[in-house]
Amino acid sequence: MKIRFLGATGTVTGSKYLVSAGSRVLVDCGLFQGYKQLRLRNWAPPPVDPASVEAIVLTHAHIDHSGYLPLFVKRGFGGPVYCSEATAELAAILLRDSAHLQEEQAEHANRYGWSKHAPALPLYTRKDADAALARLAPLAFDRDWECAPGIRAALRPAGHILGASMVELHADGASCLFSGDLGRPDDPIMRPPADVESADELVLESTYGNRSHPALDTGAEIASIVSRTARRGGVVIVPAFAVGRAQALLLHLHRLKASGAIPAALPVYVDSPMATDVTHIYVRHREEHRLDERECAALSNVARFVATPDESRALDQSSWPMVILAGSGMATGGRVLHHLERFAPDARNTILFTGFQAGGTRGDSIVRGASEVKIHGAYVPVRAEVRNLETLSAHADAGEILDWLARWKKAPRRVHLTHGEPAAADALRRRIGERFGWDCEVPDYLEEVDVACASPA
Repeated sequence: MKIRFLGATGTVTGSKYLVSAGSRVLVDCGLFQGYKQLRLRNWAPPPVDPASVEAIVLTHAHIDHSGYLPLFVKRGFGGPVYCSEATAELAAILLRDSAHLQEEQAEHANRYGWSKHAPALPLYTRKDADAALARLAPLAFDRDWECAPGIRAALRPAGHILGASMVELHADGASCLFSGDLGRPDDPIMRPPADVESADELVLESTYGNRSHPALDTGAEIASIVSRTARRGGVVIVPAFAVGRAQALLLHLHRLKASGAIPAALPVYVDSPMATDVTHIYVRHREEHRLDERECAALSNVARFVATPDESRALDQSSWPMVILAGSGMATGGRVLHHLERFAPDARNTILFTGFQAGGTRGDSIVRGASEVKIHGAYVPVRAEVRNLETLSAHADAGEILDWLARWKKAPRRVHLTHGEPAAADALRRRIGERFGWDCEVPDYLEEVDVACASPA
C-alpha cells in the first residue's frame, strides 16, 4: 500500500490522499483555498487521472475536503463516493452552494469587468455538482466494507462537525488511519472523536499543532463583544461556516439571551440559506451530538433566517444594532462580502471571526490588521473592531491531539502530519516525538510513501 499526498501539505486546504494497493482510492477530494498559487491548483489538470481511481472516501463535507469533487467527476472519475450518512446530506448542500458561488462570482466579474479573464468562467457549475452528488454512497459508522478490490475501509466518528469521520483503510496486510479533522473533547455540540487502538500508519491533521485554544469563557466573550458593539450603535458581522460554526454560535446566542447576558430583543439574522438547511440536518441527526430536543429547537428559534437576496440587501440598509451571521467563515465568498463592504468601514461595528483563518484568505488579512481588503475588485477600508474567537474552533488543539494519541494502545509505525501550515505541522511533529518517541514526518506536496506493517508490540 502506498499513499501519495495530493493536497493539505503546507496548507490547511485541498485535502486529497491517493492510496494505491493494486486498486486506487482517494481519501478526500478537497478544494484549495487561500493563496493564489494554491487556488491555481484547482484549475490545473489533477496530478492523477480521475478515471484511474476506483473510489473516493470522504472524511466530512467541508469544502476543503469535498469541494473538488464536482471537477474530479467532470474530468473522468466514475466510481462511488463513500461517506457517512450525515456527510452525504451536508455535501448535497455545500457542493451546490459552492457551485452557485462559482457561477455567481464569474457572472459578477463579467458584469463589472474586474476579472483578468474575458469571459470569466466558473470552476464548475451546479450541473457538475449534481453529477458528483449522484455518486454519493452513504454508510453507517463502524461498518467494515470493501471500497475497492483489495482495499477495505471503515468510518470512525471524528467529532468536529456532523458526520465527520476518520477513515481506516486495510490493504496488503497493513492499515492506515486518516484522521480527517479531529474534533474537541468538550465541543458544545459534537461528541469527542472516537478512541483508536492502533494503525500501522497515521495521517494526522495539524491545524492547531502549535497552539492551544485560549482558556476563556466563550459565552462571556461573545456577550462582551455583542454588548459593547450594541451600546455604540453598531452591528456585529460574523463570517461563519454554515456547518458546525453557525450552529455553535446560535446555541451560545440562545443561552446568552435566555440568561439575560445580552438583550433578548437584539435581532439576530442568519443570512445563509445553506446554514438554515444545515441547522435542520443537525436537528434530524440528534443521535450524533450532545443537544437535546429543546436545544435543537432553540437553534431554529433564536434567529431570523434570511432567505432571499432582497432580504439580505435590506439588512445593509439598516442602522440599528444587530448580529448578522453569514458565510463564509474565512470571508472568501458568499453574502458576507456584501455585509463587509457595507459595515467594515464604520468603527461602531465589529467583525467577529470564529476560528482558524487560512493564509491568503480575506479573513486572515483582516485578523492580521489589514487597513483595507479587496472585495469584488475594489478596496474596502477596515475600521470596524476585529476579533477572532478561537475558542469556537471545532479543531482539536495541540494538547487535545496529544491526549487523543496517548490513548492509543499500540504505536503507529509512522505519523504523517498534514492539513496544517508549516509552523503548526513542524511544532506538532516535535511534540509527538518528544512525548511518545514516535517516527513523525511532514510530507511534501505530491510525495509518495510506502505503508508497512508495524512491528509487534
